[in-house]
Amino acid sequence: MFQQALALIQQFDRIIIHRHAHPDGDALGSQMGLAQLIKDNFPQKEVYMVGDVATRFPFVDVTFDDIPDEAYRGALAVILDCGSSHLICDDRYKLATKTLRFDHHIYCEHIADLDVVDSSYESACGLVAMFAKETGLRLSKASATSLYMGMVTDSGRFVFDSVTARTFELAAFLLSQPIDLASLYYDLYAEEFSVIIERADNMHKIQFTEHSVAYIYTAREDLPENSDAAPVVSSGLVSLMHDIKGVFVWVNFTEGEDGVHVEIRSNRYNINPIAVKYGGGGHKKASGCTVPDRETAMALLADLDALAASEGV
Repeated sequence: MFQQALALIQQFDRIIIHRHAHPDGDALGSQMGLAQLIKDNFPQKEVYMVGDVATRFPFVDVTFDDIPDEAYRGALAVILDCGSSHLICDDRYKLATKTLRFDHHIYCEHIADLDVVDSSYESACGLVAMFAKETGLRLSKASATSLYMGMVTDSGRFVFDSVTARTFELAAFLLSQPIDLASLYYDLYAEEFSVIIERADNMHKIQFTEHSVAYIYTAREDLPENSDAAPVVSSGLVSLMHDIKGVFVWVNFTEGEDGVHVEIRSNRYNINPIAVKYGGGGHKKASGCTVPDRETAMALLADLDALAASEGV
């Protein structure tokens, strides 16, 4: 599949790179990393990146391209880190002559002319790194840094059980370039003291179901006026519950303009079917969705509680 993907990239002079909306480190890193990889190896090609602003990563120097519909004619659209078509940041990928996808989510639908999908990878960045390694493409510091950022964030700093020996092999491959790890980790994880205080306040909002599913529910009116978009808030808050003893399933709900954003996690069980049931998807132990209202969110929570009960939590 990697050779077929390379052939598609070689075939087109204009390449437009997409990923999922509200990008996390993996979506952003794979988009930037692949764009730079193509520029480094095929400098004559036009390479564009499209999508919404990456509010969670203000330190990343990236400008997304504003391109007309006509740019897709005769172009290859590449989709990264996205398992569901409705989550793709710009649906104009459908206008492209050919489409290619690199993704590590559980396969749920055919999206591109060529789908390179492997859920055994800890990150889309890891999959792109393997693509570069297996095809012998030249890797630059800029590309390696972006790919490493996505790999480290989507693996939880290499602690999630999606991490394998291959993960470290690919990390070593990326670190063959002089990545400034100290600066990267500082940019990723250093926080304002006010944010740390806010996190502590949110920890007091944690509640538990009968069978020890931990959850936080944040109503829209309780979001700070200067808050990031609801999906970003939800993704950040869910991590507050991952180390509670006796809790094996946890979920965050954050109300936004388009519904209630849901992030579900587990360190033991496959929660993905529940996310899929409510229109979402993701991985076995890390999935998400958006539901229309609080009533539906509570129904989802009840399903998670039933899962915890059936597994003997």
